[in-house]
Order: sequence, then C-alpha cells, then structure tokens
Amino acid sequence: MALSGGLRCCRRVLSWVPVLVIVLVVLWSYYAYVFELCLVTVLSPAEKVVYLILYHAIFVFFTWTYWKSIFTLPQQPNQKFHLSYTDKERYENEERPEVQKQMLVDMAKKLPVYTRTGSGGQFIERQLERQLTVRFCDRCHLIKPDRCHHCSVCAMCVLKMDHHCPWVNNCIGFSNYKFFLQFLAYSVLYCLYIATTVFSYFIKYWRGELPSVRSKFHVLFLLFVACMFFVSLVILFGYHCWLVSRNKTTLEAFCTPVFTSGPEKNGFNLGFIKNIQQVFGDKKKFWLIPIGSSPGDGHSFPMRSMNESQNPLLANEEPWEDNEDDNQDYPEGSSSLAVETET
Repeated sequence: MALSGGLRCCRRVLSWVPVLVIVLVVLWSYYAYVFELCLVTVLSPAEKVVYLILYHAIFVFFTWTYWKSIFTLPQQPNQKFHLSYTDKERYENEERPEVQKQMLVDMAKKLPVYTRTGSGGQFIERQLERQLTVRFCDRCHLIKPDRCHHCSVCAMCVLKMDHHCPWVNNCIGFSNYKFFLQFLAYSVLYCLYIATTVFSYFIKYWRGELPSVRSKFHVLFLLFVACMFFVSLVILFGYHCWLVSRNKTTLEAFCTPVFTSGPEKNGFNLGFIKNIQQVFGDKKKFWLIPIGSSPGDGHSFPMRSMNESQNPLLANEEPWEDNEDDNQDYPEGSSSLAVETET
C-alpha cells in the first residue's frame, strides 16, 4: 500500500513536468521578446511602443486561456446518475448477473440517456432487433450520460470528455473545452505575431547589419521556436476546428457513438452555426473571452435524430420527464436490453 501510494505521488508530480516545460518556454519568450528584442534591438521608439502593446494584449489572452485550461476542473455526472447507497450494496452483493443488469436497466430508464455501447443486431422475422447496451462505469458506479467517458488518468468520469491533455495536465471536457480551444487559437496567434515581428531583425542579424551581441542569440532562437510551435499548433488547432464544425469530440471521431437506433457518426451534428454555439454559446460577445458560455449542463445534448420525440431537448420537453414515452418505444419482445461495464 505504501509503495502504491508513493507511486501515485510520483505520478502526480511528474504529470506537471510538461506544464513546467511550457511555462519555462513562455517565460523565456517573454524575456527574449520584451527585453532583448524590443528594448535592446529595436531602435525606433514608436516601433517599440507598438510592438509592446500588441504583444502584451496577445500575451494576456494567451496566458489567461492557458490558466483556465489547466485549473478548470473536469465536470463529473451529478448524483442522479450514481447508484444510491442501497442500490450499490444490492448490486455488489447480488451474484446473479442478469439481476445486476436489470437493476441498472431500471435506473437507466429514469435518465435522459440515449447513447449505448454495443454493435448492431440481426434481422429476425422482418424486425431489426438490436442489443441496446447501457453504458455503465463499474469504477465510479454510475450510468454514463451521453458523451461521458471515464478518464483513467484523472480516475473519474468526465462529462463530454474530449481527451486528457498532458500539456495542461487536465482532462478536456464539457467544462473547459472552450478554454482549451481558445488556448490553441491564442497560442497560434502568439507564435505568428512573434515570428512576423522578429523576422526582419533575424534577416538583419543574418546579413551582419546589426552588431553581434547577446541579443542576437535570443532573436535567432526566438524565431526558430516560434515557427516550430506554430506549425504543430496550427495543425492541432485546425483539427479541433474541424471537430467543432461537426460537433464531435476526439473520442467520437475515433469511435462512432451508438444510439438506440444504432451507430451514427453524425448523431450530434446540428449544422455549422449550431455546432459552434454548442461550444461557445449563442452570445458572440463571449466567444473570444475565456469565460464559461457553453449551453446546457453537460448531461444532455441536442441530437440529430429522425424521431425528435425521443430527444427532449429538440422536442422542448423536460429532460427528466419522458420516461413513459421511452418505455413505449421499446415494448417487450422487440429488443433486448443489456448492460456492459466500461472502464
């Protein structure tokens, strides 16, 4: 137990190493740009002022969004999705798997859960029977809401989980995906601004038009680092822009979500504008500012469904009050319902 606790402690400490690397690079870039370039290399006072004002404006948003991406905690499912204490005791003490499954099925019927885990079915007597497998986390003891997944690094279920990012040492999900996307955008802008303003002085140092002083190393290396990070960040940012335009998470891009009607890769695609609003909200004045504006509570999401009555968010119904309709959609004998535990 002591060894296990020590390993967990070391793991938590080492998980901050990538963040520390980024922080050190950013601090050096600040010193190199502000002091070595603007205050030492640039001779024009007007040019110095313009460079410094624009740089600090971008730097503030860059660091602000990075801070929010790191320290905004992932949001977990609320208590409605957890097994109660008595149900948990019954579930753990029950030895019959079919009874355990039925207990979880009964609980899932009371929740706005529309995604499943499982494959398609088979055609029997002119009916397509599908095995609808309720997503259950046996570590957190909860029915997983739509788009929720268990993060093995954070050891918790995260609402609308996208991925676990080591560079922010945090799980990216419903609560901080907007901040993470803004961080990528301002990182690209930060690197692009540095590269464009440093380039002319890089040429001057290269041609020998400026004296070879200590600032030369900082300016040359600053351009190299900015270009290197810009290329990698613009690719990552472009990929996430594509995900937002399709209203997908990284996990959903690699693993097609399964609904009660079967797998549907565009199940949450509402159209370009509405997809953007699902991340940034409907008020455009908040799109560039790292404050929470994503709609909903992370437990239920609008779906692109043929039958809108199965989706309370599209049918303008209360999300917790359509249990009877769900039960009528799946009469006994028309489908089999099972529960699969996921970790």
